[in-house]
This record gives sequence, structure tokens and C-alpha cells, in this order.
Amino acid sequence: MQTNITFRNLEASDFIKNYAKEKVDRVNKYLDRASEAHVVLGLERHLHHADITIHAGPYVLRGREKSEDMYASIDLAMDKIERQLKRYKEKMKSHRALPHHGEGAQGAKVRHDVVAVVAPEEPAAKPQIVRTDEFHVKPMSVEEAVMQMDLMGNDFLVFQNATSREVNVVYRRKDGNYGLIEANAR
Repeated sequence: MQTNITFRNLEASDFIKNYAKEKVDRVNKYLDRASEAHVVLGLERHLHHADITIHAGPYVLRGREKSEDMYASIDLAMDKIERQLKRYKEKMKSHRALPHHGEGAQGAKVRHDVVAVVAPEEPAAKPQIVRTDEFHVKPMSVEEAVMQMDLMGNDFLVFQNATSREVNVVYRRKDGNYGLIEANAR
């Protein structure tokens, strides 16, 4: 597995690089298709941040943690990823036996904007886009989309429904359940 390590506001250290690489390589005991990992290590307001993303076939795993020690942050982020992998290990094995709907397919392109909330006392102020992400949605079943959303630690996931070929969104509800938004639902 290829591992890219980036340092932000922190001096690069071979000890930390090797430690992060060893920890990331541990996921190989759960996955036989892990192809690459991106590790971003940073220091912000006296807290050490570890943001680890692992690409494994059709799945993307993500762990983000922060603490007062970089080694602890890396451990916590990898523990989160390993817990997700243990929870979904059987499902991933059963999906791996079948050809995955999203492999080799481009899907639709989606843009996600994060907009700053305008203060009510400033009616003339316009909302500002804080961040924009563009990505391709992958064809998958609703069950796969929920699993992918949980693996990434997100509250929602935009995907192309493999059955209907429509763009759908799964999201985590405040009550802990999941919701599904279907475009062009009939």
C-alpha cells in the first residue's frame, strides 16, 4: 500500500512518519485491497491532529482525531478505522465476492458547498461559500451507501442508486436512524 504523509504547521519527523506508516499498514490484516493511504498530521492551537484516509477497493475509510500528543492522535484515528472495519468486515467480504457496481464507473459529478450563516442583524449581507468539494458519485446499493457513510464518519453520502440509476442521498438522522432522499422518486 502506498502511504502519503503530509505535515501541516509541524516539522516533519522520520519517527512520526514511520510510526504512522506502521499503524496504517495494520489495516492490511482486514483488507486485501487497500491501495493507498493519505495521512495529514498537523498542529493547531496546541492540539495535534491526525487525519487518515485509506482507499480500499470501492471503499474509503477515514479517521480524524486530535489530542495533546501526535502519537496518541494517530492511535485514536487508527482505532476508529479499525473499529469501523471490524463492524463491517463480514459485509465487506460478502460484497467483495460480487463485482462491485462502482468499479470502473464514473457516475454523476456533484458539488458540495459549505455556506457561512449570515447574522440576522445584517439583512444586506450575502451568504458566503466557505468551502467547495466536487466529487463523482458511485453506483451502489442503499446498504453499501450506509456502510460507506459510516466508514467515512460522515453524516451524509451522495451516491447513484445501482438499481434506479438516480442520484440519492443517505443521511444520519438525529434519532440515530438513517434517512434516504431519492431524486425523481415516483
